[in-house]
Amino acid sequence: MTNLTQSAKLGKRLKISGCGPLCGECEISTSKNAVLPILAASLLTTEPVTIHKVPDISDVKNMFTLLRAFGARVNVSGSSVTITTRSIRTTSPAANVMERLRASILFMGPLLAREGSVTLPLPGGCRIGSRPIDLHIQGFRALGAKSVTANGQVLAWGHPLKGGHFSLRFPSVGATENIIMAATLAQGTTVIEGAAIEPEIDDLVNFLNSMGARIENRKSCIIVEGVDELSGTEYTPISDRIEAGTLMLAAAVSGGDVQLHRANALHLKPICDKLMEAGAEIFPFDGGFKVSGRGVSPMEIISSPYPGFPTDMQAPFMAACCFAKGKSTVNETIFENRFLHVDELKKMGADITVDGSTAYINGSGYLHGAEVTATDLRAGAALCIAGLLAEGETIIGNIYHLDRGYENFEDKLLKLGANIIRMS
Repeated sequence: MTNLTQSAKLGKRLKISGCGPLCGECEISTSKNAVLPILAASLLTTEPVTIHKVPDISDVKNMFTLLRAFGARVNVSGSSVTITTRSIRTTSPAANVMERLRASILFMGPLLAREGSVTLPLPGGCRIGSRPIDLHIQGFRALGAKSVTANGQVLAWGHPLKGGHFSLRFPSVGATENIIMAATLAQGTTVIEGAAIEPEIDDLVNFLNSMGARIENRKSCIIVEGVDELSGTEYTPISDRIEAGTLMLAAAVSGGDVQLHRANALHLKPICDKLMEAGAEIFPFDGGFKVSGRGVSPMEIISSPYPGFPTDMQAPFMAACCFAKGKSTVNETIFENRFLHVDELKKMGADITVDGSTAYINGSGYLHGAEVTATDLRAGAALCIAGLLAEGETIIGNIYHLDRGYENFEDKLLKLGANIIRMS
């Protein structure tokens, strides 16, 4: 896992020159949104847990730092990591790393279940809107825990946890994951209704069951039979549907032909459906599929929880809409502050008007290069797509956001024929 060290040496900006169609093939990395809760869940056992094909991204590096702070031994060998947590050193870690990583909140469930108490700073991450943790806390309370939030920290305690019945008013992925992990070691049966049904939830359940958990996933209803202890395991998480969707979109809008390996078509159905509506052709094969396009037509996009169109693909698709001649609309229903990329696209000549939660794009088929800033992870991917097709050079700053969630992203684009380099 060397790319992040190289990234630090090579700089914090990307330079992209407009290129022709993307062509070739590449393998999709493991899902960031799947591996982060799995890393947190490794704290639920004293035995070694080995996870394969771990992506080399900064969010994962930060998770390793936190695991070590909690008392885990983290041994990395290539793309595999073995985590052994014989005992917990602390349930109240320092705030400096916690506040940089939204996924740090996922340690609450495992620590509460194993140690009976946890104190964590409120998490950070991309500034894409309000992401309160009240659903997490309410779920823990349904298991018999108590909690208090003060001075930027949340304290939860209760031992032993007891099975309970909880209904989520919104299908929060993080809250669903946290409650599942806490419930694995609770006494009795826990029923979670209104649960998120993203593929990453399935993956976490499969991982926990491989450790000896007893979880029945009925999609929006999850039933957890608490067990006394969990064992070690070896596991390979699912591939990253958002990375796959981003590369699919880049191939289609550039008029290219790209083969993606280790891509799950079932997980990508809402993205595939939208791309095919916009004129792309998608040909599945064993273990992946080929995407062919001759540009895209205007689109109407409404983000919603899975199996709807993913909010994480909203920004990249908006960039693509700038090259679709005609009027497109993008309605963001998940996060209220996820249009920060609009002003950056406007610097490149985009004609976009925002009214509340809806953006109206008047696609001209043309953007010009400019100096822009990645305001968050997915905005960075959107600006990469814009830069690939814009006339002239585009310089993207703050690409540490991209390094948080896309493994070797510029290397994958280079392999497909993009003109892209990392600058100091």
